[in-house]
Amino acid sequence: MSRRAWLRAGLGVLAGGQALLGLWVLLLPGLFWKWPWVSHLPPYNEHLLRDFGGASLALAVVLCAAVATMERRLVLTSLVAYLVSSVAHLLFHARHLKPLPAASAAGFMALLGAAVLLPAVLVWLAADGSAFGEPEPTERRPAP
Repeated sequence: MSRRAWLRAGLGVLAGGQALLGLWVLLLPGLFWKWPWVSHLPPYNEHLLRDFGGASLALAVVLCAAVATMERRLVLTSLVAYLVSSVAHLLFHARHLKPLPAASAAGFMALLGAAVLLPAVLVWLAADGSAFGEPEPTERRPAP
């Protein structure tokens, strides 16, 4: 599989995940709240959850645009935006694991870690430009 194909597939996974999460939280905030990894940090706030759902859908739109166009700046911007969100999410929850059983906390951290690792790998794939048909970077030699 080519670098471009891996990049497009990874972007698709991120976009699909954000779309599903966004729809779930936006349309069924009470059901999302019942998830043990969420409800251990009360109080329930429907407004906040619906806003989060809308923001997740907005990020899904940007990721879908990146999948459709495979334009380097859009791909990198969407991935960095996803990374900002996922790193902040991981850091917050890493400090608030106490109410969870150890196995649940470990699973949660693994999931949140994957949400950081995948876009980081995709940024690495996109960084040199070869996935976009750009020439490989070469070393610049000083003029004689």
